[in-house]
Amino acid sequence: MSGEEAAAREFARLRDELAAGRGIPDALAHSPDASRQWVSDELTRTARDAAARERADDDARLARLAARAAWTAAALLALLALAQPVAALLGDGWSTGRTAALVALLPPGAAVAYAALGRRQRARGGVLAPLIGDDNRLSTSRAVAAAWLLVACHSLLALALTGGAAGFADGAGLLTAAAVALAVTVWVRHTVATRVRGFRMQKIRADRPRAADLLTDDGGRGSFTGTQYAAVAATGVVWTAAALARNPGHIPSPPWPLVLLGAASALAYAAARYTEGGRPVIQSIVRVREPGDLHAPIRHGDELEIRGSGFVPAGAAAPDRLAETVVRIGGVEVPVPLVPVTGGFSNPGDTRLRVPVPVELDAGPVEVRVITAAGTESGRYVITVAD
Repeated sequence: MSGEEAAAREFARLRDELAAGRGIPDALAHSPDASRQWVSDELTRTARDAAARERADDDARLARLAARAAWTAAALLALLALAQPVAALLGDGWSTGRTAALVALLPPGAAVAYAALGRRQRARGGVLAPLIGDDNRLSTSRAVAAAWLLVACHSLLALALTGGAAGFADGAGLLTAAAVALAVTVWVRHTVATRVRGFRMQKIRADRPRAADLLTDDGGRGSFTGTQYAAVAATGVVWTAAALARNPGHIPSPPWPLVLLGAASALAYAAARYTEGGRPVIQSIVRVREPGDLHAPIRHGDELEIRGSGFVPAGAAAPDRLAETVVRIGGVEVPVPLVPVTGGFSNPGDTRLRVPVPVELDAGPVEVRVITAAGTESGRYVITVAD
């Protein structure tokens, strides 16, 4: 068992014990509010300590991921090189074009070797460094664009070495697919950055990039739009590479139906990135009434339930991130307490938050705003605190 798994199990054990009421000091047992606050503080401290220990090992994990990526890239280059003699045996024999195709593999091979052998390069992600987005995740759009660019550049270099200028006429489909992938990459980066700066999208920075980022959303859940975009692009790239192996003297061009499918897939991916996320929204705030309590206006010391959406953005489900959720009531910022239940937390939730009304507030109308772990602030909601 790794240290990360051991820390996660130890935290889960502590959370479940506190959820069952075990381990709470006897001096706090008489006060539900005090015991709840103590539990929240204890879980927050433990979660942040565990997260700090995990982040201390992030550089080593990134270096290992970079090394595995370099070996994978080397294996793919070796497979492309092996495809030429195999195709020569099954086809019309060896040719100048096949020699040029092998020589054209040297530049990417040298880049992979540099990334694999350099310690500083591995620490920064090695061959993965250009694919890591500003949120410290592997970017699907960048990976797709990189794949199309590598195939296109390899084809152009092989064609240049053979002097077969006539082969350019067949490359419209390949160049179109590469151009679409590049346009999607630039548009997605601009759109995400603009929406985050405009408080229209919540973005949580990941602790480290993972291979699964290519097929999942920020919360680690499988992404249909990302998966279909990667799958369609992989189909086109493999088809193009196979065509290059068969006839390295010409620029291989995927059939136009496949190019159009790739464009539609890219459009769906870009549209999904434009519409995902969103700022937190407060829809209503009510006073929490315990069984037997009388109906009454909101007063100091009461507990409020804030209902809405977007309070826990994707990627903020870890306990240390949940503990960063804050509600600003008037001029007082109230951290949302962690309320454990077996297997998770009942507070904070993506659609409901519970916080106490601070005693420092003056009576009268006050504004309430939710600030999520992403630092995004909701619109205001006015409540009235009675004397």
